[in-house]
Amino acid sequence: MKFSRRTKVGAAVACAASFALIATGCSSAGTGTSASAAPVELTVTTFGTMGMDALYAQYEASHPGITIKANNIDTGGNAQTDAFTKIAAGSGLSDVLAVEEGWLGAIQNVSSQFTDLKAYGADSVKDRWVSWKVDQATDKDGRIIGYGTDIGPEGICYNSKAFAAAGLPTDRAAVATLLGGSGSTWDKYFAVGEQYQKATGKAWFDQSGFIWNSMVNQLPEGYYTKDGKLNVENNADLKSAWTKLAAANAAGLSAKQTQWDWNKGTSFTDGTFATFMCPGWMLGVVQGQVKTAGGDAVGATAGWDFADVFPGGAANWGGSFLTVPTQSKHPKEAAELATWLTDAKQEVAEFQAAGAFPSVTAAQTDPALAAGSGISAFFNDAPIASILSKRADGVKAQYKGPDDSTIQEKVFGPSTISLDQGVSGDKAWSDAMTLFNQLIVNK
Repeated sequence: MKFSRRTKVGAAVACAASFALIATGCSSAGTGTSASAAPVELTVTTFGTMGMDALYAQYEASHPGITIKANNIDTGGNAQTDAFTKIAAGSGLSDVLAVEEGWLGAIQNVSSQFTDLKAYGADSVKDRWVSWKVDQATDKDGRIIGYGTDIGPEGICYNSKAFAAAGLPTDRAAVATLLGGSGSTWDKYFAVGEQYQKATGKAWFDQSGFIWNSMVNQLPEGYYTKDGKLNVENNADLKSAWTKLAAANAAGLSAKQTQWDWNKGTSFTDGTFATFMCPGWMLGVVQGQVKTAGGDAVGATAGWDFADVFPGGAANWGGSFLTVPTQSKHPKEAAELATWLTDAKQEVAEFQAAGAFPSVTAAQTDPALAAGSGISAFFNDAPIASILSKRADGVKAQYKGPDDSTIQEKVFGPSTISLDQGVSGDKAWSDAMTLFNQLIVNK
């Protein structure tokens, strides 16, 4: 069970949407001719829909002698497995490696395997990011091992056609009010879902895993305490959230979908469910799923929209970093590329391509970010940049320990599937605690 962003559905959309912006994607950081005397091939490994594909050719054009060989892995979970396999082997890592927030804690445990970017100018550029992003990428010895790409503030994607069929409002401001506005809670979200289900006989959300992930991410402390201690079995906030999710399942609100498949995208076009958890990077996934199903992924006829509201308040799901493994034979050139890819203009282009909301503050206020894009048009011309900027307000970085992603995917993953399959909340929780002790506590 994967909670990481997926790429198969978004790559073509990302490429087309970013083309118009890359001509303006220049930056003072890392520009100009490479200092290398001989040609250098840099390898880059990303995952999911990061929106960088169209930028590589631009970098090559402005850096004679540099060529980029790009590799993209479908999910962050698979990227984690790939990275740690190659760390253990002592070879095979790319010159630039994307790392997801969910497994950054595990990377921090082996931070000596990654270049201290201070050796290549990190101190001169670290103020470009929101401060907590830099803090996340700084190891216990004060080394900066990653440059922030995106952050994942969350809003609610909803299908206006499905809402209309239930007699619910369809205007995005009215939908935000319906779900509780600035005071939105999970209780309110599920209550409206029950209203929808009774009116239509259909599910409210796609499956329980993404709901659970969002609930956990917005807690002050998730699977770890702020000082790095495991915080699962006796975490009252976690258990309370689980109880709410179990009740929603019992009320028939889950469509019991398979993550990252959704019936080959048709569940996004046939009204199988009405709402969807949407960090910025997930917007491209929704658009790509509609395209995969043969729907209109260019205009707004699929009915999807994006509302400035989220149950429980501000939440962040995901976000990534670009690192330079010490296995790289070209750390200077790799660091220069990572610096350039995470500068403001490039992060704007990445947002336009894939909805990856920038972690660079100058990019967040760049007028180009608010300009229309293919993704905005798909979501009924929603002001996506403005909404995500508001949704980012109040987000606090949650400490992610070394086993955070394992707990999310291997401990609670099977149990959220069990909830969807009709297992009681108590039994599913008990099963999760059994796995927690087997896989984490007693490993």
